Amino acid sequence: MAAIGRFQKGDDIFHAKVVDGELFRLRGDVFGSPSFDRKPTPRKGVKTLVPIVPSKIICVGLNYADHARETGKELPKEPLIWFKATTSLLPDGGKIELPFPQHRTDYEAELCIVIGRKIRNVSPTQASRYILGYTVSQDISDRTIQKADGQWARAKSFDTFTPLGPYVETKIDTAELNIQLFQNGLLRQNSNTSQMIFKPAALVSFISTNLTLLPGDVILTGTPSGIGPIRSGDKLEVRIQGLSPLVNGVK
Repeated sequence: MAAIGRFQKGDDIFHAKVVDGELFRLRGDVFGSPSFDRKPTPRKGVKTLVPIVPSKIICVGLNYADHARETGKELPKEPLIWFKATTSLLPDGGKIELPFPQHRTDYEAELCIVIGRKIRNVSPTQASRYILGYTVSQDISDRTIQKADGQWARAKSFDTFTPLGPYVETKIDTAELNIQLFQNGLLRQNSNTSQMIFKPAALVSFISTNLTLLPGDVILTGTPSGIGPIRSGDKLEVRIQGLSPLVNGVK
């Protein structure tokens, strides 16, 4: 497999391999050993969905050294994790909705791990075997509520607050990937995954010692420096080297 997406045409929802913009339908289980049609599916009338349907969204805070410096916080000694509601998911091309326009609400570009097999208590050296691939995400955050609550779940779980996609890339080395966010064409975040404090395998291992991870679960690995507010009418584009860009509007 390589780039895998999830699509809808009418009432039909299906996964497909994406090659040069063409869709080759997947036959079988995306988490197993699927086969693919040899002829592409016509794109007319096909809608792109979030690439995976997770049982849970797990997020990691303060996982980039440059972001920790930006916020004036000490580097964490172990990963800081919390959960977002799965109802916050938003596909590529969808619009982020601001429930409280008077609040400060920020963008956060993130690399996302997609789990491919059930995991419980695996070591960092074993963890990569359980990763299906990676995709692009955002952790949209209402800072006004986050500050008032003193914890993060409500501020980050509004509907549309987790843009994800468009595809899962199953063959990529995430050690040194450029990660950028553009707001209305202006570069706002510009870093590299080498700035991660806890790498993907370490995160999967750590989380698996606390809870069982299921196929399709996603882990947002943290955001680099350069976070900032969004407003209605904005266009946000996240680019991570080797992955298809994630583009969303704001309303």
